[in-house]
Amino acid sequence: MSPTALLEVETLAVELPTERGPLRALTGVSLALAPGQTLGIVGESGSGKTMLSRAILRLLPPAARMTGRVHLEGRDLYALPREALRHMRGRELAVVFQDPMTSLNPVLTVGSQIVEALREHLGLGQGAAFARAVDLLAEVGIPEPERRARRYPHELSGGMRQRVAIAIALSCAPKLLIADEPTTALDVTVQAQILDLLARERRKRGMAMILITHDLGVVAGRTDEVAVMYAGRIVERASTRALFKNPRHPYAEALMAAIPNLDAPPHTPLAAISGAPPDPTRLPSGCPFNPRCRHAQARCRQEMPELSSGGTDGHPYACWFPLPERMMVQA
Repeated sequence: MSPTALLEVETLAVELPTERGPLRALTGVSLALAPGQTLGIVGESGSGKTMLSRAILRLLPPAARMTGRVHLEGRDLYALPREALRHMRGRELAVVFQDPMTSLNPVLTVGSQIVEALREHLGLGQGAAFARAVDLLAEVGIPEPERRARRYPHELSGGMRQRVAIAIALSCAPKLLIADEPTTALDVTVQAQILDLLARERRKRGMAMILITHDLGVVAGRTDEVAVMYAGRIVERASTRALFKNPRHPYAEALMAAIPNLDAPPHTPLAAISGAPPDPTRLPSGCPFNPRCRHAQARCRQEMPELSSGGTDGHPYACWFPLPERMMVQA
């Protein structure tokens, strides 16, 4: 365990039993996150992003088989008793899910849901907790917060519901916030507002954050580092600037090419990654990206590349034939 790491994940693997055989949701995932740092995790649907977040939160399905370790400030989360883990969630480790309509209780007012978290984890009285709930709603940009605190989730817009979910996550000042596709169901304007809100609150509170998304454009300018996932593995990890300047894995390059270019002429076709993500119960031999990779060679179809660093850039990638290293221009 690194003495400077807030979160450290060590060779995490998760397998789920299915009628078609074992589903390898995660394989050998390792990462570390320092206090105050923001890590972006990107990849297509089915790449293992959400399963990784649930493994960190210890919210895996009962039938899941997990190996590896997850440490938060040196404590092994899978060695903690359930009661200790319940107290840790909210106070030290919080999450914002992608759909607030399913993460919020439809039969409780939004204010009472924040009050419940404050009373459970901080021991506040009813009056003090409600006053703090109103303050939190104001902090996340909800107008008329006292009136809105008495509303039910279905009475608020999608953007407001997500702000409520963020207020609940921030209510006990966690050290680590996991935002799992927090803007998927929102329109573009509201997406930007929510992402800016998360970035502002992270800076103000000095907390660490994991931002999970399928869109590399979301992490640009909002994260310190990015981990690219494919078929349950991290295939490249680098500082955000280094990844955008010099992607080494062909999958990272393909994700970047799929970002819409505002300067492109009208009706320019969007770039797409050929094929589809592999079936996690029937992964191809060798590198799992090889059937879709335009750089694939015979070795790629026979041997699995390990995540290792090469060249002078120093960031790790899992590829037998990485993209050429570019000269980095110092800012």
